[in-house]
Amino acid sequence: MGGNGRQITVSGLDVEVVRKAIKNLHLGVYPPDGRVRVAAPLAVSDEAVRLAVVGKLGWIKRQQAQFGSQARQSHREMVSGESHYFLGRRYRLRVVEHDGPSKVVLRSRSHLELLVRVGMDAGQRERLLQRWYREQLRLLIPSLIEEWQPALGVQVADWGIRRMKTRWGTCNAETGRIWLNLELAKKPVQCLEYIAVHEMMHLLERHHNDRFTALMDHHLPSWRLHRDELNAAPLAHETWSY
Repeated sequence: MGGNGRQITVSGLDVEVVRKAIKNLHLGVYPPDGRVRVAAPLAVSDEAVRLAVVGKLGWIKRQQAQFGSQARQSHREMVSGESHYFLGRRYRLRVVEHDGPSKVVLRSRSHLELLVRVGMDAGQRERLLQRWYREQLRLLIPSLIEEWQPALGVQVADWGIRRMKTRWGTCNAETGRIWLNLELAKKPVQCLEYIAVHEMMHLLERHHNDRFTALMDHHLPSWRLHRDELNAAPLAHETWSY
């Protein structure tokens, strides 16, 4: 816990509270064990935080139960026969040792081939696959941004890809930069588009308020379906302030 964080107990539930210079209270439930964290504006009292958590107890319990029932992917050993995902499709991994350069190849609609040098361990193989995921996203993202910039009337100054534990994407409205989670390479392309649009929308509206929701409804009416699909994955479950 950071230096500005503290623990409170609400109805037998341990809640981490972090005070920040923000406008809206934000409640999150995080994997793998359903940890509850509240980011609260500096002026909001502990009692107000407690009431907010009480009001969301049913939601919190459902998220924790979902984490408990989710099928957990086993530890990746990066060997032939494992299942790996790309753009929402499941592939069987086939590892082939050879003398040439290491690379990843989609051999069919069902098999993903790792061509690796003799002696590469599981960590090196996983980094190879992660680099390939990053390359694929770098091919997909520019066209999405180019398509949606004129539709939304915004300009993305810069974008990047990084691995994030609790966010599918982020936006710095001041610099016009967006970040997208590397894990999106495993999800259907519609989910990637939804997160790109979501973060670009923050260039119009910084907060998850009624205006933000109305803009999303207008420009991408199916956004809730994609949000729910992503929320079924083992990243953070969030509740927005709307």
